[in-house]
Amino acid sequence: MDIITFLEENMLSCSWKQSFNIECMGCGMQRSLIHLFRGEFIEAFKMYPAIYTLIAMFVFLGLHLKFDYKKGGKILIYLFITNAILILTNFILKLI
Repeated sequence: MDIITFLEENMLSCSWKQSFNIECMGCGMQRSLIHLFRGEFIEAFKMYPAIYTLIAMFVFLGLHLKFDYKKGGKILIYLFITNAILILTNFILKLI
């Protein structure tokens, strides 16, 4: 069994969506990762627009923890704010 099939068969359900019948701020992230693993980069972005900035943030976080960049903390704050804005904007647009 390959990783994509495993992920598709073991996706977590969203309790927010089940309870309130609306998608949460994280809905679409799992499907977006599956699209990313398949090489469907545009579909991954359409499914969850913050996917690339989240990946960049976590990669930079790992590098910062390893190499302790001088202004790494500030860069991480800006990346976090960017992700928060993208996620909130996507969530609001889903509600409209």
